[in-house]
Amino acid sequence: MPNPLTRRLLLWAQDLRFPRLAMLTIALFVADVLIPDFIPFIDEILLGLASLLLANLRRRPRLPQGG
Repeated sequence: MPNPLTRRLLLWAQDLRFPRLAMLTIALFVADVLIPDFIPFIDEILLGLASLLLANLRRRPRLPQGG
């Protein structure tokens, strides 16, 4: 069963678009590197955010151009 704190954060982050999601992921990663164990469950949060980030990077099918 997922942690309730990380689940809420990941559900909220699911609606973010690429630039904001990338900034959030990078900021949390830098905070984790500079201050270890600064935020509880940071590793789980970073893994979830990274998977959301990669899911947002997938290519969307192009629409055929009318001619």
